Amino acid sequence: MKKINIAIDGHSSCGKSTIAKDLAKHFNYTYIDSGAMYRSVCLYCLENNIMQNGKLDQQKLLQHLDKIEITFSFDNELNKAQTIMNGKNIEDKIRTLYVSQNVSIISKIKEVRQKLIFLQRKIGENKGVVMDGRDIGSVVFPDAELKLFITASIEERARRRFSDLQDVSYDDVLENLMKRDADDSNRNENPLIQASDSILVDNTNMTKKEQFDKIIALCVQAMN
Repeated sequence: MKKINIAIDGHSSCGKSTIAKDLAKHFNYTYIDSGAMYRSVCLYCLENNIMQNGKLDQQKLLQHLDKIEITFSFDNELNKAQTIMNGKNIEDKIRTLYVSQNVSIISKIKEVRQKLIFLQRKIGENKGVVMDGRDIGSVVFPDAELKLFITASIEERARRRFSDLQDVSYDDVLENLMKRDADDSNRNENPLIQASDSILVDNTNMTKKEQFDKIIALCVQAMN
């Protein structure tokens, strides 16, 4: 079977990252979490007083862009990829609600997207990449051999996200997801859209195994 690139797009908390990681492991492909890259830039801004109280100093961020290095390292003990920024493991920090509440501001900035898209495309030049995000099939890898658009009802997505968090209410999670959906779909730079040649997978009522089996079949078809 030939090596391909697999682009996975979709709404927040619909399981895109889990699917992408499982596919990468199954086919021994490289997994790139594009969302983690934007979250990393957001965390950098929060920790370096570039973003305070929801307000971003965009000019200051642009001055710091070249200082931000993002890589991924697979942790065999944890059996999952870890996000590394400037030599430090920040995987846990970028998954907090605080970062979730601010990351959409970062993803709207043209220069940030241009830098991260350039890095993502470089990694995908040799094929054998699985990448998930908001605009992978429409912008980053428009020529990907397989494009998937994953979604689920917002209530189900909020329930899943709530089960992963502590010290936060379901209503807060639901409100955050509704805001992120609106921000992602309406931003000027590369909004969340379903590419015309992508395959829609609604996993609201699917088990993880049902979804995985369906997507594996799609991958094998694209590889032949």
